[in-house]
Amino acid sequence: MSSAKPDIPAPLDNVKYQYTKIFINNEWHDAVSGKTFPVFNPATEEEICQVAEGDKADVHKAVKAARQAFQIGSPWRTMDASERGRLLFKLADLIERDRLVLATIESINGGKLFSNTYMMGLEICIKTLRYCAGWADKIHGSTIPSDGNLFTYTRREPIGVCGQIIPWNAPLLMFIWKTGQALSCGNTVVIKPAEQTPLTALYMGSLIKEAGFPPGVVNIVPGYGPTAGAAISSHMDVDKVAFTGSTEVGQLIKEAAGKSNLKRVTLELGGKSPCIVFADADLDSAVEFAHHGVFSHQGQICVAASRLFVEETIYDEFVRRSVERTKKCVLGNPLNPGITQGPQVDKEQHNKILDLIESGKKEGAKLECGGGRWGNKGYFVQPTVFSNVTDEMRIAKEEIFGPVQQIMKFKTVDEVIKRANNTSYGLAAGIFTKDLDKALTISSALQAGVVWVNCYLMLPAQCPFGGFKMSGNGRELGEYGLREYTEVKTVAIKISEKNS
Repeated sequence: MSSAKPDIPAPLDNVKYQYTKIFINNEWHDAVSGKTFPVFNPATEEEICQVAEGDKADVHKAVKAARQAFQIGSPWRTMDASERGRLLFKLADLIERDRLVLATIESINGGKLFSNTYMMGLEICIKTLRYCAGWADKIHGSTIPSDGNLFTYTRREPIGVCGQIIPWNAPLLMFIWKTGQALSCGNTVVIKPAEQTPLTALYMGSLIKEAGFPPGVVNIVPGYGPTAGAAISSHMDVDKVAFTGSTEVGQLIKEAAGKSNLKRVTLELGGKSPCIVFADADLDSAVEFAHHGVFSHQGQICVAASRLFVEETIYDEFVRRSVERTKKCVLGNPLNPGITQGPQVDKEQHNKILDLIESGKKEGAKLECGGGRWGNKGYFVQPTVFSNVTDEMRIAKEEIFGPVQQIMKFKTVDEVIKRANNTSYGLAAGIFTKDLDKALTISSALQAGVVWVNCYLMLPAQCPFGGFKMSGNGRELGEYGLREYTEVKTVAIKISEKNS
């Protein structure tokens, strides 16, 4: 049998954006206020469509529906766990069926490369959902040999209504990460997609209904963070909130959760991840992984390898090869074949990145390539490489979230560990070396939730993902991620006599 990958189809020419309203109780609703907001194509700066603008009143309706669906005796609560799993498997099948339309919408609305989205992004979504589906009837408690004449056991029960606020950089994948885990454990969901990229999340509402999920189990409220997002975070009938996005907003969400009903909180936040390349590393491989680690999706990834530390003896050669690799990037409309870099998501992000690039120039970093806007239409930034970067520069401290690589020099292991950990973030890290002892020692010393050795950006659904320090609380994915969506209940029953 051939193991060749299938050809990538052309994106759809005339996508119909038929799902632009609020999804509550498996029905489509206008916003209570009647308001809508525009959604744009970042490659052209043109409006795609108008979407219903949910706010506090719409969130309240959605939470009420989710609470009703979670009531004792409801179809969702009395459903066999294996049947929950079957519904999730069905949803994954529907995503696979509609892969082309989802990839097209994701590319148009979010600026993601169509080829990557179709072949890799959607594949990861499907695999993640099937992973969560497989867990549905395997989440259970245990019996405990407790002291006294007691029969004691634990139950792992769903938390309840889960508010979920997802970012614009990976809208479909984050929708799957959040809902897949919550539904596998038996929770109900109110999810707010980012205002920049709501279209694939809304399309998922149609697939959730088609898959056969009971009304109210999943509710989707597009809107803005300060209104719809804040309403979820502070709602007294939301039992848990999960958020992926900036550290600054994460702090607001945790504060709102604490001031309302002490709802459970998981946060996956910002990063300024170190990537350390030693002189004994496979240089070609390290250059390529470091490149993708910071330029994938135009640098709009929370785990971006945005602090690249290279050992002094190979520094100049590494910089040369990195610049050579970066100059091969091809910018343009992400729907077109052969394009390797699309636009930033919106004007605000575009301008923020250009401002940080200017700060690098002013603070004395050496601009090796790029350094400005690309083209005169769309939110494109030239792929940029800085060398001779020092730790106190803004580009070495602040999360850029753009196609900017900064390469720093180090001499010793102790030095680079100290510098790598000298940040308020702790999301991810990379190490490139052929010395296993060195890899194990440094991976233990780095303060990061994920450490990749001789690779980068590997995030299989089976492995937990999350950050240390101000990169967040809790974990997504894997068995650890599922634990974030259950409460543990202890049941102790008095019996007349206990036997071992």
